Amino acid sequence: MAEPYPYYLQKYETGELERIVEKLKENLKICRLCPRYCMVDRRKKVGICLQRDTARLTNYLLHFGEEPPLVRDEDGEIKGAGTVFFSGCPMKCIYCQNFGFSQLNLGRDVSMMELAEIFLELQERGAVNLDLVTPTPHLPFIVEALRMAIERGFRLPIVYNTSGYESVETLKLLDTIVDIYLVDIRYTDDETGLRYSKVPDYWTTTKRAIKEMYRQVGAFRENPFRRGVIVRILVFPEDIGGYEKAFDFIVNELSPTVPVSLMSQYFPVYKALNDPVIGRKLTHEEYERAVHTLERYGLIHGWIQEMGRR
Repeated sequence: MAEPYPYYLQKYETGELERIVEKLKENLKICRLCPRYCMVDRRKKVGICLQRDTARLTNYLLHFGEEPPLVRDEDGEIKGAGTVFFSGCPMKCIYCQNFGFSQLNLGRDVSMMELAEIFLELQERGAVNLDLVTPTPHLPFIVEALRMAIERGFRLPIVYNTSGYESVETLKLLDTIVDIYLVDIRYTDDETGLRYSKVPDYWTTTKRAIKEMYRQVGAFRENPFRRGVIVRILVFPEDIGGYEKAFDFIVNELSPTVPVSLMSQYFPVYKALNDPVIGRKLTHEEYERAVHTLERYGLIHGWIQEMGRR
């Protein structure tokens, strides 16, 4: 008998999914969902992520700009990822291109039933997966909505689209719920994370988080199921992120088979416009150096953007 895919179907059948929902909901009283551990009672006030006791999102759509295997079906036809952009974020990146909803908290509140209907609508429209962008503050509602959607025939694999700044304890609750971790490595030292994203322990925390993601799903592969970790690395001016250290981490602490999506799309917005280091666009020369370093580390299972393209 073939094992169920996505694997969350088995958790649903055994009742385990409902138990995880209740565990996640405990964070609405004393929130520890993300590594900020702000411990607020979200029924009464907002946490650092600006969220309370309901899901909040800015948009949902078929998104065609994700990595190739995340937007095409098994026959290679481009169908799009079923992307849901959630409001709020534990990080406060000064260059965030989505600062309107990540830091100003623009968006609208939705009930768990409405969120379930959104998941089902994206499936009906032909999405090849459910792509959850900055989902962590909303996990109690997302997993409950998933349970509701499964009852009505939802079957899409789940992409966890994250900055990498995640709590291992929270990630463990997602084991065999999430199929694909689409995870950033923004910086490879804590001081840079504090300067540009206002978190004191970005690299220390993100290394642990990505190791947990890899433990759960391994390196991304397409057969027999689409499942695994994809690492995104955005190249910054002056290489403030330290991409070579990120490549070394992937090769030596994960696996050279982990696909890396090397991104050239940085441009200054929001509070970065006046920053003396990253207040300018990335140059072709800076990006080419990153490409050559990636190749030197043998990280060939991934994608390299062309300059000027998203």
